[in-house]
Amino acid sequence: MTKKLKWGIIGPGGIAAKFARGVGWSRRSELAAVASRSQERADAFGDEHGIPHRYGAYEELLDDDSVEAVYIATPHPQHSEWVIRCAEAGKHILCEKPVTINAWEAMAVIEAAHRHDVFFMEAFMYRCSPQTARLVSLIREQAVGEVQAIEAGFSYRGDDNTQGRHLNHELAGGGILDVGGYCTSIARLVAGVARGGEIAEPDDLHAVGTLHEKTGVDVSTTALLKFPGEIMASLTCGTRMSQPNVVRVWGTEGWLEVPQPWFCQGQGVPGGTSRILVHRNGEPKRVVKIQTSESLYGNEADHVARNLRRRQGQFPAMTWDDTIKNLKVMDRWRDALGLVYDHEKPHANTPVSGRPLGRRRNSFMVRRTLEGLEKPVSLLCMGSMHGDTRQSMAVWDEYIEAGGNTIDTAFIYRTTDTRLGQWMQSRGVRDEVVVLAKGAHTPNCNPEALTRQLEQTLEALQTDHVDLYFMHRDNLEVPVSEFVDVLNEHVNAGRIRVFGGSNWTRERLEEANRYAAAHGKHGFRALSNHFSLAELLEVPWEGCISSTDSEWRNWLEEKQFPLFSWSSQAMGFFVSEVAGPDKPGYRFREAYYNEENFERQRRAIQLAEKRKVVPTAIALAYALQQPFPLFALFCPHTPHELTTSLEALKIELTPEEMRWLNLEETPTLSHT
Repeated sequence: MTKKLKWGIIGPGGIAAKFARGVGWSRRSELAAVASRSQERADAFGDEHGIPHRYGAYEELLDDDSVEAVYIATPHPQHSEWVIRCAEAGKHILCEKPVTINAWEAMAVIEAAHRHDVFFMEAFMYRCSPQTARLVSLIREQAVGEVQAIEAGFSYRGDDNTQGRHLNHELAGGGILDVGGYCTSIARLVAGVARGGEIAEPDDLHAVGTLHEKTGVDVSTTALLKFPGEIMASLTCGTRMSQPNVVRVWGTEGWLEVPQPWFCQGQGVPGGTSRILVHRNGEPKRVVKIQTSESLYGNEADHVARNLRRRQGQFPAMTWDDTIKNLKVMDRWRDALGLVYDHEKPHANTPVSGRPLGRRRNSFMVRRTLEGLEKPVSLLCMGSMHGDTRQSMAVWDEYIEAGGNTIDTAFIYRTTDTRLGQWMQSRGVRDEVVVLAKGAHTPNCNPEALTRQLEQTLEALQTDHVDLYFMHRDNLEVPVSEFVDVLNEHVNAGRIRVFGGSNWTRERLEEANRYAAAHGKHGFRALSNHFSLAELLEVPWEGCISSTDSEWRNWLEEKQFPLFSWSSQAMGFFVSEVAGPDKPGYRFREAYYNEENFERQRRAIQLAEKRKVVPTAIALAYALQQPFPLFALFCPHTPHELTTSLEALKIELTPEEMRWLNLEETPTLSHT
């Protein structure tokens, strides 16, 4: 007899009751515990559904060793905290949709599941139904020809209670997050299958809608999507209207309709029949019947039980990637309406975990002292991102919890100074963070511009000093003495702790430090030039300097001069597939394109396969293990990219491997 998966339920509301009944009718699952904020409510729910263990606090359920998997049915904004806490407790997770408010939060919680090696799936129950599997097969069979358009709707007439979850802004109310995810998920599925795959992402999205007059959440909205292959989709959702909640797919040879796309054969007793109507041109309507003896939510629970080893759902159920990309579309939909929840705004944004930021106990981040700084500096320094504010904050949160403490920004990046300042204020971490700021970029590379830009940087950062300040460029027309003098003025005034030069030559750096020593002043304590395993053939930006040649290496080793290397991962060059002209970042990565660098890439990939890491981690480990102090600037764009990069800190390359990676040895070494 198959051992049944023992479930706990967090948040005993209406949807949890449906899930509990489904588990009662399932084949591979059984209920073990329920937790509420109220012991009375937990007891009542337990009595109703025959659940043996009842807890008046969510934390108590996580301490119950009999619970193997947890179904999370709290309000939307609480999902992320409890997914992370369940993962940390070693529990498998099924979380009601939307798993988080936005895609960047979803990346963080899924990374927690990955880090703690537990199952995670977002609870779109219809994706686990035999009806959805049959819809997939009909599209693949081209039952109505080549798909050209999709229509999906999910709306209901809710009450007018602005404190209820449907309309409450603080609870992330509104139709898009409540039911719009169903529409986006099925449109992406149909478009993906129609194109010969599984899931497709829209190239374009436009939306209109109505926001609630008091709370500002969406009450009715329609989005128009365009997918690759000229497939169009119209998605409508709302909380104040009734509409036929159906899915229709139009093709070159007819159209099909799914009358009950979301609840399939129904939410009541197990078993039943659902239908898909196929209207093929010139033929009578065909009714495709899907019969099942299972229940809608029981199917979902059993899908988790069957796929525990995979750690995620199996298509057409929701996978990790599917969840993230579905929320990306929903983010775009909300953005088109101008709907941003207070929870997401910089001044009110809180960590995804729902608790103050702190270094995780199992962090293996290494920090090194830098002369003149009281705070040690992370070997891996987080670069600034130029994308979504929600993205920056989610990744910076992960970086701090992984043990990092040094974040790079620059005046020329414009918005990143402001964004970093907002993040530090909202998190209360300014005293823990080493701020690496840059200014005096060409053409404004002179003492006056440096001072003006530093003042603006401090204002944007909402701080009175930066820990480490780099001149972003040098200006050979300005004597080094003038730069040293003005930088010392700011050190003496407390606006800078330590300074250095980015894209400076050895000669100018040495000249500046000789002047500083002769006049009893602070000198340049660090350098920030390019350094990576791949040699930079031509600089991607005017005025850049690379320090990868032998003369630079010898100088850095002899002087033991700290280097903060930019593009330490060669702008993504060491991925398994080299990007071509049609791929993002090509303009920069092509600066590395020659046969020697391609051979370095091949070797990094080969060694990565052996070490079971990504090639970029091998390239980063190579940079970190130079015979001089090197701090690597890197810029992961997602929590997962951060995690895979951090593996570099655990990699110990032998001297032989170091030489082999840099083509200083033959490619026929014993370890290969």
